[in-house]
Amino acid sequence: MTEPAMETVDSFGMSAERQFADLWSRTVLSVRERRLLLLGLLVGQGLDQLTEIQLDLALRAGELSETELREVVVFLAHYAGWARGAMLNDQVESLIERVRQARSDTAGPPG
Repeated sequence: MTEPAMETVDSFGMSAERQFADLWSRTVLSVRERRLLLLGLLVGQGLDQLTEIQLDLALRAGELSETELREVVVFLAHYAGWARGAMLNDQVESLIERVRQARSDTAGPPG
């Protein structure tokens, strides 16, 4: 890629990043509400990799609890279809296990 093309890519990336930051910082909807909307959209479109990223962000940021993520699975399975609901369930349960494991690994021995 030529140098001017790289400048265009960098400029586009910075512009897109700023637009998303502005979108997520608006105050009418909370970040949690935006995350729920986005999860519904991603699951409905079958965008599994992006769904996994958003699930991880929601759980680790404390926007959604384990119980709430499981409720999202129940709700979206009825609207997005059972196959997508099953995939989402697998993603949620795997994420919960990974996060629990990571937390127990960093907790260290008691005392």
